[in-house]
Amino acid sequence: MSDDDILTLEEVAKYLRVSERTIYDCAQKGEIPAGKIRASWRFKKSEIDKWVNEKLSPPNLNPKPNPIRAESILSLQRIIFLNYPNKRDALLALADNLSASPQVKNRQELTTEILKREELMSTAVGCGIAIPHIRLPSVTDLVVSVGISRTDIVDFHPLDDEPVRLLFMVAAAHNQHAYYLQTISWFNTRLFNPELRTSLLSTQTPQEVYDLFNTE
Repeated sequence: MSDDDILTLEEVAKYLRVSERTIYDCAQKGEIPAGKIRASWRFKKSEIDKWVNEKLSPPNLNPKPNPIRAESILSLQRIIFLNYPNKRDALLALADNLSASPQVKNRQELTTEILKREELMSTAVGCGIAIPHIRLPSVTDLVVSVGISRTDIVDFHPLDDEPVRLLFMVAAAHNQHAYYLQTISWFNTRLFNPELRTSLLSTQTPQEVYDLFNTE
């Protein structure tokens, strides 16, 4: 089994010798590194191994992240409108926008790793949404870039085959694993609301996008 292998929930349960329900509950709570494609959880073996090692290490005294608040992760400068029919161009535009933030210290590394992550497994989660995400040592604090696409992006290949129109790129520091998962979950939960998705697609300015999340 290679470190780059992508595992199913059942495979992780067998690998860690615990019940599938235990892994499912941990994934739902953001306690284990995981990604979700529509209704199916996926896990990268190298991240599972790192997580296990951290669990076996002495507990640290770092406080748990505070509950996610829209104003703490969103800014007007990091909200852009896209008009690209393919995911590579859309991801490059978002990475470029994200790299303009002071939290990102290595623009090329961010771009390279985001594209590599997407090649490994699509970050489209269904319902026209993609959440590309990465943790890097060259990122000093979690930062998010939001992209509202004016055209369908058809090559994300989500399980529901719905073209992507809403993108949320998340970059975080290596020591922000829990906060990182919490942020991804925060977007997933809110975007489950079809009215919010429809409203986001009709926005004309970054302020309108920002306000929709702050009134949720």
